[in-house]
Amino acid sequence: MKNILFAASESVPFVKTGGLADVVGSLPYSFDPEEYDVRVVLPCYTMIPEKYRSQMRYLTHFYSFFNGCDRYIGIKELVINGITFYFIDNEEYFGGAYPYTDYYYDIEKFCFFSKAVLSILPSIGFRPDIIHCHDWHSGLVPVYLKTEFAKDPFYRGIRSVMTIHNLKFQGVYGAETMQKITGLPAELFSIDKLLTYRDGNMLKGGLVYADRITTVSPTYAEEIKTPEYGEGLEGLFRARSHEFTGILNGIDFTSFDPEKDPALARNYTAADFKKKKVQNKLALQKELGLEQDNKVMMIGIVSRLTEQKGLELVAQVLSEILSSRVQLVVLGTGEYRYEDMFRTASRNNPKQVSANFFYSEELSRRIYASSDAFLMPSRFEPCGLSQLIALRYGTLPIVRETGGLKDTVVPYNRFTGEGTGFSFEIYNPYVFLDTVRYSLKTFYENKKAWNKLAERAMAQDFSWTASAKKYEELYTELLTH
Repeated sequence: MKNILFAASESVPFVKTGGLADVVGSLPYSFDPEEYDVRVVLPCYTMIPEKYRSQMRYLTHFYSFFNGCDRYIGIKELVINGITFYFIDNEEYFGGAYPYTDYYYDIEKFCFFSKAVLSILPSIGFRPDIIHCHDWHSGLVPVYLKTEFAKDPFYRGIRSVMTIHNLKFQGVYGAETMQKITGLPAELFSIDKLLTYRDGNMLKGGLVYADRITTVSPTYAEEIKTPEYGEGLEGLFRARSHEFTGILNGIDFTSFDPEKDPALARNYTAADFKKKKVQNKLALQKELGLEQDNKVMMIGIVSRLTEQKGLELVAQVLSEILSSRVQLVVLGTGEYRYEDMFRTASRNNPKQVSANFFYSEELSRRIYASSDAFLMPSRFEPCGLSQLIALRYGTLPIVRETGGLKDTVVPYNRFTGEGTGFSFEIYNPYVFLDTVRYSLKTFYENKKAWNKLAERAMAQDFSWTASAKKYEELYTELLTH
């Protein structure tokens, strides 16, 4: 039996701000339970819903010196569907209505979290063979493991894996301040360890000290070795390329299932989607006040409304898109300029555009099921989960060929009929517009080909099973070498 401990800042069903939570909350269930005991450690945020907090079992507590004084570390436990979740309790750090608050205070609290992950191990009766760290929030776990905690025989031999979900965020703070907070030796804050320019970098520390590095798609693993995508760490990725792997994320096929999804107006399968999928479109049009037309092409966007998601391209050609026979349904929050863009479009075209600036899991699923196409022209995308969900619901993604989007969406070839969506390579608004127009032309002029694409999209297997096998291979290699 191999013992694996995931360390992360969020996980469904407790707290979610992005795809990281989906990965941490879904992947542990995909390993062979006969061979792997996978558990998860998270901060015990006070904003975790009471229905989960009330079920947590108190294990113990102790005090540990951190940033100048003794800090309370409580440990709680909750088992959900056979997976054990541990929660590190400290209301000073993890209180409040949101998991992330002030950026610099977040750095202090996640430095605390990284150290606490290791501190609790002797108390929980679980000694991991591998600690699998996710993003910068747990970036100092490998650092502490190979420095301060290496003196204790209990921790010797524990390996670590560092997974990058989004390289844009690294946990960067002034080196002197970070050294004071963490208590790590000054010599660790050098350019070959935790230092980038003059600042301490939590993610870089994890990348330097982890035994293996992964990211969430093969293409992104190659992209971040270049200056364009590497965010200043491309040299480190190239230096550790022999210990660096891109493993594609998956989605929970049990949860995202158009045949059984309770959020839908009408459930459907690959065998009957041609008749039943359109009923979801009509129901959503009625729900959102759009013109009820079962033959109009509906394009969905479920996204953070940020430049990363390619909305800069959308902004430059939105009027041209809306001059076509198309409906646009948007769900998400983000930068004011993009919210205002969609708000104005909806006000000017109330029967054509629905703009919804909040997040609703149920509405998102209805958009995935009701739309004909799904827009995701990202500037960069480490993996992306939205296009995987869209494929599962027979909704054809329109994507830029970057990161996980390139790995998961096969562009339509009108000569061979191959493909599962539409894609473009050059980050340019008019190349993007041409691709949207190509999808519209296909939808209206070759519905038979469109339906074949949708049928093929629904047949794709992007469940967690394949990804878990890749991680199992990585763990086995790490523990046998």
